[in-house]
Amino acid sequence: MAEFDLILETKNFQSKETIKNDLTELNIRPGDSLIVHSSMKSIGWLAGGAQAVIEALMETITKEGTIVMPAQSAENSDPMYWMLPPVPEDWHQPIRDTWPAYDPHLTPLRGMGKIAECFHRHPETIRSPHPAHSFMAWGKHAEEWMKEHPLEESFSEKSPLGKMIEEDVKLLLIGVGYDSCTALHLSEYRQEKITFSPQGAAMMINGKREWKTYEMADVDSDRFPEIGEAFETAHPEAFHTGKIGQADVKLIQMKPLVEYGTTWLNEHPVVEE
Repeated sequence: MAEFDLILETKNFQSKETIKNDLTELNIRPGDSLIVHSSMKSIGWLAGGAQAVIEALMETITKEGTIVMPAQSAENSDPMYWMLPPVPEDWHQPIRDTWPAYDPHLTPLRGMGKIAECFHRHPETIRSPHPAHSFMAWGKHAEEWMKEHPLEESFSEKSPLGKMIEEDVKLLLIGVGYDSCTALHLSEYRQEKITFSPQGAAMMINGKREWKTYEMADVDSDRFPEIGEAFETAHPEAFHTGKIGQADVKLIQMKPLVEYGTTWLNEHPVVEE
């Protein structure tokens, strides 16, 4: 959407202060820990754009709280799986041989949105070391939660999600649905029947760029909206809705959702054709 069209569709003037008011209305307070998924476009035109959203979040929860966002760099993966778009098969090995090694500061995010991209640029944001499925965080628990992220543990108990599940963390969905809710990948890793596929990424190993292969669980976020709908019916006390700017927002307790998602997946296994 062009900026002019976004201005025309925005009903009232919006700024960092109006976003802070909206966060307060959602009962977000100093010291809170949030995993944020967002669509800048859904908020409408905002003075200061993504920077205003980041500053509003930081000033609302303060450094006694923690902001987390997914920072996935899905391009740093085996090209044999690329579909949007695919590349010629004879490019696969040259890509593996030449793709730049993951760098938490330089490696770009893919599909995370403008707010996450702005958050990545903040000098106090810490990014986890996974080459394809990293997270990034700012605030009280940022260093602790981002410090380790083993290669074969993209969304497992040993990932940042596994550390956060034991804390009072909330999920903030700004203008996006459950299909963007990365925390539900932890439910997939916890389910009884889980399959794995080979994957690869370019990394720095002992100071040298290498293409490293690893096993990754097969995940499918297309099922997440159905899980989210069932969760809301079963646990209306564990989430509430509101607005940030013009965006519809959900604020969800992470632990109950992930636990419910695990049970749901065990009860609704994928039927192999």
